[in-house]
Parts: sequence; structure tokens; C-alpha cells
Amino acid sequence: MRILASLLAVGLLALPALAATKSFNDVSVVDVSCSKKVAANPDAHTRSCALACEKSGYGILTADKQFLKFDAEGNAKIAGALKASNKADHLRVDVSGDVVGDTLKVTSLKLL
Repeated sequence: MRILASLLAVGLLALPALAATKSFNDVSVVDVSCSKKVAANPDAHTRSCALACEKSGYGILTADKQFLKFDAEGNAKIAGALKASNKADHLRVDVSGDVVGDTLKVTSLKLL
């Protein structure tokens, strides 16, 4: 039983090491609701639509067309940036954070 508990503890400590920190520059940011719909042309996705779909959350479309959802902190950061912006479309960001599965745990974000 002690061995099992020790192995479990070591496994839990190793989990953060599995997250890969990445930076993405000049990538499209879209809301989760529209991510599949606008994948072919994300720059045409409008700020007003992104704000209307805020409750679904946000993420980025990478250069290889993968969609990474933002964590709660990332959603709050981009929502604030979108509300403060007057850009109509072509919503792009520089963002970095830890990639865990299909989620990006945002550490920094800048709306371009």
C-alpha cells in the first residue's frame, strides 16, 4: 500500500512536467462556438460575433489548423482585450502558455 501511495505521489508531481510551454505569434483568436465555422478564414470572423459568443470561451487557430481552447484566465484576458479594442475583424494575438491536451493555460496574451 505504501509503494502504491509513493508511486501515486511521484506521478502527481510529474504531471506539470507533461505540460509543454509554447508561444504562438500572430495567430487568429476565435470563440469556441465559431471555431469550426470560421476555420477556413478566421480573419473574417468579427469582433462583434466573438463578443456575442463570449460565454462559449475563446481559443486560437494554430498555423496547422489546430484549435486550442483558452483556460479561464486566458478567456478573461482576451475578453477584456476585445472589449477595449475597436478592431472589426482580423483578430490576432501573440499568446504563450502551457499546452495541456487541447487547452492552452495562458500566461501572456496580447491582442494585435
